[in-house]
Amino acid sequence: MGKKIYFAVVFIFFISFRSSYSQQFTPGDGVRITFYNISDQISGDYFVQTDGNIQLPYLGLINTVDRNFESIRTEIISKYGTLYKNPEITVQPLYKIRILGEIRKPGIYYVTGVEKLSDVIALAGGETENANLNKIYFIQNDTKMNINAKEMFEKGRKISDIGLKSGDQIYVPRKWLSLRKASVILTAVAVSATIISLVIRTR
Repeated sequence: MGKKIYFAVVFIFFISFRSSYSQQFTPGDGVRITFYNISDQISGDYFVQTDGNIQLPYLGLINTVDRNFESIRTEIISKYGTLYKNPEITVQPLYKIRILGEIRKPGIYYVTGVEKLSDVIALAGGETENANLNKIYFIQNDTKMNINAKEMFEKGRKISDIGLKSGDQIYVPRKWLSLRKASVILTAVAVSATIISLVIRTR
């Protein structure tokens, strides 16, 4: 570990979105820390425990209770700056969200907020063949809000543009059958019924 000589920190390539700064962490959220010029293998994802603390290598516990991400990020950078000589480091928030509906791997995922909507769908394994990507909506505090998904896909907008927060849900609904598919299904049902009727009559 480097000597405690330099306290300046070179902070590069920090990616976040404005609303991340003011959001408070809840248990299960976390931070993604990446060092670029440190040989110690301490880069990684670290999560808030039930008591509100994050356990970080060489720093110990960082309390997150009643603190926003900006405050936590500043403390982490400052403390690592006392341990290493000019560390090049990025710190990103990790907020847990649920991705549900017509996607291949529904469940809980972690996002930083800089992801595009298409990235989030891909994170969950991509959409199924029955997904209606034009009618995606998200749920925040039990309130369902529609997303202009088509515009987000076309313009490559980020999920931060819709004000996504920790604990929110993104839901991909099932599309209605097209008239052509519905016609094919009805025809198949009618043929099956005819066959069954003929079999019954011949007995």
